[in-house]
Amino acid sequence: MGLFSRKPKLPPAARPPLTADERVLAWATAGNGEGDGVLVASNLGLWLPGRGHRLGWHDILKAVWSGRELTVTPAEPRAERDGYQVVADCPAETYLLLEPGDLPHQVRARVTRSVAYTAHHPVPGGAGRIAARRVAGVDGLAWTVRFDPGTPADDDAVLAETDRLVAAARVATSPTDV
Repeated sequence: MGLFSRKPKLPPAARPPLTADERVLAWATAGNGEGDGVLVASNLGLWLPGRGHRLGWHDILKAVWSGRELTVTPAEPRAERDGYQVVADCPAETYLLLEPGDLPHQVRARVTRSVAYTAHHPVPGGAGRIAARRVAGVDGLAWTVRFDPGTPADDDAVLAETDRLVAAARVATSPTDV
């Protein structure tokens, strides 16, 4: 493509079932372009091949661009606690993008922009990362905890300390002039 050429529009057959307030920001064909699927970044999240639903930007724990491959690690909800959700890594999904266009940039920018707060804390028997994420189209923050491997996530002392840490983080990030 030349300096001022534009990527063609997303083919209608590859268009995911967008909601009324959703718009396509970037897209790329995965694999060799012969039916491996299309990745579509929208203002609300990322549509991946083989999924009938969008991953919200806040649901992506990690996205890595190698220059040829985009690897996405979604969050898997494990438990609902008072004011936060315990999540774990789903298996990473890797997509070869021969003509990535603006997709890797959009994914990185949107995932990064969704993070309002993040801190890693020790807890009894391990550690965990507390995060507050912005959810596209929703007021407020979604709080999550992702325990490090080997941390006893169902231990009462771990949960009590995690509850305390999340509550303290919520207080520290709440506006004081409201």
